[in-house]
Formats: sequence, C-alpha cells, structure tokens
Amino acid sequence: MDKRWVIKEKGDTAVVRQLAGALKISEALANLMVQRNITTPEEALAFFEPDLGYLHDPFMMKDMNIAVERISTAIKKNEKILVYGDYDVDGTTAVALMYSFLKEQYSSVEYYIPDRYKEGYGVSFLGIDFAFQNNCKVMITLDCGIKAVEKVKYARSKGIDVIVCDHHYPGEEIPKAVAVLDPKQPGCNYPYKELSGCGVGFKLVHAYSRVHGIPFGNIAGYLDLVAVSIASDIVPLTGENRVLAYFGLKQLNEAPRTGLKEIIREAEVCRALTVEDVVFKIGPRINAAGRMEAGSKAVELLISSDARLATGISKEINNFNIERRNVDRSITTEAMRMISEDQRTVNAKTTVLFNPTWKKGVIGIVASRLIETYYRPTV
Repeated sequence: MDKRWVIKEKGDTAVVRQLAGALKISEALANLMVQRNITTPEEALAFFEPDLGYLHDPFMMKDMNIAVERISTAIKKNEKILVYGDYDVDGTTAVALMYSFLKEQYSSVEYYIPDRYKEGYGVSFLGIDFAFQNNCKVMITLDCGIKAVEKVKYARSKGIDVIVCDHHYPGEEIPKAVAVLDPKQPGCNYPYKELSGCGVGFKLVHAYSRVHGIPFGNIAGYLDLVAVSIASDIVPLTGENRVLAYFGLKQLNEAPRTGLKEIIREAEVCRALTVEDVVFKIGPRINAAGRMEAGSKAVELLISSDARLATGISKEINNFNIERRNVDRSITTEAMRMISEDQRTVNAKTTVLFNPTWKKGVIGIVASRLIETYYRPTV
C-alpha cells in the first residue's frame, strides 16, 4: 500500500513576511514557524528560549484554590491522603511527584496504582475501598478521574473527598468531586490546554507551594518527572509543555532522581538525553511495569532515594521490558499471520482480531503496528 503524505498548507503570506522581517530570518524558516502556530516574535522567543517565567499562574485553573485549601485542611487536621494514579508513564510519574512532595510536608500519605488486569483503567471501586479501609479522607486522582462520575459518587458515600487532577476531555457530566483540575473542562480559563496529567499535578504542587511560602526552587527538582510524562504521553511540545520539558530534560541530564538515574543506566544512554531517548528508551521501561505486572513497581522506583533498592527495582523493570518486547513480537507475528491466511481480512477496510490468550497490556502496541503496516483502523 502506498503512503499518502499529508502536507501542511503554507502559512499566511503576510504573517510569514512580518515574522521573517521582525526576526531577520528567511521566509522559509518563518513559514515553518507559522505552520507550528508561532506567529509573533514573542512566541518565537518562548519557543527557542524557554524560560520558567513563561509558566502560567496555577490559580488560573478552575478549582485550584479549593484543591489547595482541602489539602491544607487535611494536613492541619492530620487526615490521611491517598495519591491515586493511572498505571502508565504519565500516571506513575504524577503519583511519584505528588506523593514525594506531600511526604516532604506531611507523613500521613499513601499511594495507589490500580491493577491493569483486575481493575482496568482509571479510578476503580477497589481503589476507593482501599482508601476507605485505610482511613483516607482525601483522595487525589492523577491522570484519571474526569469521567469517574459514579466512582466519585461512591467515594463521597464513603466519606472520602476527591480532588481530580486530569488532562483528558470530560464526558457530558463532570464528577461532583470537591475540586476538579482539568484545563479541558468547561468553564476553565487556564490559557494552556495541553498539559500532561503529571503537568496538572505539578501545577497543584506549585499552587500549594505558593500559598505556604515554599520557594519554586524547592519543587523544580520534580521537573524531571514532568519531562518524562510529557515526552512519553506524546502531548504537544508547545507552550508550557515546552518550558517544563526543557527544564525537566536539563534536570534529567544534570541531576536526575535516583530511580530515573538507574533507568537511564539500564537503558545504556551514555550521552546527553534527548526527548527521543525519553520516548523510546526511558518511557517504555517505566510503562513495562504496568503492562506486564504492576504499575506500583514504577512508582516504587521513582520515589526511591536508596541507590541499592533502586538498582534492584530498575533491573526488575528492565526485565519486564524485555518480556514485553518478546510478547509484543510474538503477538504481532501471530496477528499478521492471521490476516495473511484469511482472505476476508487481507483487503478489508478494518482489522478486527481476537485471541483470548493475548496479553491485555500489549495488544494496544500490536494494534498500532498493524495500523502502520495496513493503514486501517484496527481492533
């Protein structure tokens, strides 16, 4: 099958010429920038020279003041807080960030990552039961929760206040949580809509720090986690994401946290890390824990400050990644054989395949490979 290239339309001629003149660059380069929606000298400066000063005020996000107030009250009243997140890279980095930060302020904090195979994606009833059984009064959901209307209702019935931190589009109904932080929700005027789940979590940490007089320098060390989430979740490298990724990548190269340092060593990256390295070498290793066994292993590694413990966990996670690659390869080969041997699927408009023995945590990757091969929707 021939590839069909999708060529972006040229930028508006007047805007291109104006930008080229202002920056004293060629119109060809200015056109590339306009095609990336960079249309002013100020936007160009922010793109090429990221600065922490370009970060938006976290309190511009809807419900941010309520979320900070509820966490502050929980700490003041000595209420236990549960940090809950998805099992992928964005979720586990977000949990590691929030848990580590809160632990520096307060001891009564736990975290929970749902089991992909037993609980599925997002907030689970089992997770809420865990919070209730462990006497947690506040539950912070990261990279999930924006569609968990019934789960949040269930948590409320158990006396648990939920703070949702998500970056996905909401459904028709917003959960009746004590606070919902999601730049994509209706009525949220936060100027940048493309944050990762970990990025939304970082904005909450930033807001709490401002209220309680914690210097930004004290939380800047978490940007390595934010950078890993941005690269691995494939959110746009524009606006705030570009700033957070730039300084997070700097942190990864100069002073990564213990767990990430061990993953980098296992990945055998012996030069300055790039975003591409994070996407193809760091992210898949963190993801492998949730795909093959338990995402909580990834959090355990990311929050560890013990080099010996981190070394052991990173080796275990690296083995998960090797297993994931082998299973991926095996299922892909079998899926392609199934297509080639069934004339109905060879020339079909879509691909639908099933095998009850295929591992749930890997079939999404296999489906992506089949799309790359056959250029059609695949289930």
